[in-house]
Amino acid sequence: MARMSSHNGQTLNNHSQSLSPELRKILLETARSSIEYGLAHQRPIPVNSHDYPSTIREPGASFVTLKSSGMLRGCIGTLEAHRPLVMDVACNAFAAAFQDPRFAALTLVEFPALKYQISVLGAPILMQFDAEADLVRQLRPYIDGLIIEENGNRGTFLPSVWESLPAPREFLRQLKIKAGLDRDYWSKTLRIYRYTTESFSEF
Repeated sequence: MARMSSHNGQTLNNHSQSLSPELRKILLETARSSIEYGLAHQRPIPVNSHDYPSTIREPGASFVTLKSSGMLRGCIGTLEAHRPLVMDVACNAFAAAFQDPRFAALTLVEFPALKYQISVLGAPILMQFDAEADLVRQLRPYIDGLIIEENGNRGTFLPSVWESLPAPREFLRQLKIKAGLDRDYWSKTLRIYRYTTESFSEF
């Protein structure tokens, strides 16, 4: 699930560097610490971004996915880079654990079994196409994340969704449904953005 706000198609995520193993470890530990803190205090762990390396102090957009026993337990993210990446991860980890409407709030008993995945988003790029068939031909399975916008409706699929929806046309149709549109909906005003992610996990 994404927490999404409006944008104008300009570069939204300033974080473009590949993350070192050390930085990935810091972000995964931040996600875990934020949930542990949330269990005790009902809010994300306070983050002073100046305590962290410069790369993850830069504005960044992320999704945090939680799994337990191999099953999804929560997924929340942001599409626009509006705060330091390390802070974004801390807030999204808390939200994935306690505010994903598909699940009950995480309990202390569940916490030890959690596994974490973090996806750092590149800047969304507005796609150009003449018709749905043209759009489908341009899609890059397992590479593209998509954002769909139409008349106030909005939804996104991370690139990882290709694992369960490998056919480009069905990927697009299911994204329309997620955004509150009919699966066969089409109009000339439909806007589609694509983005890539740098993903790393404990599973």
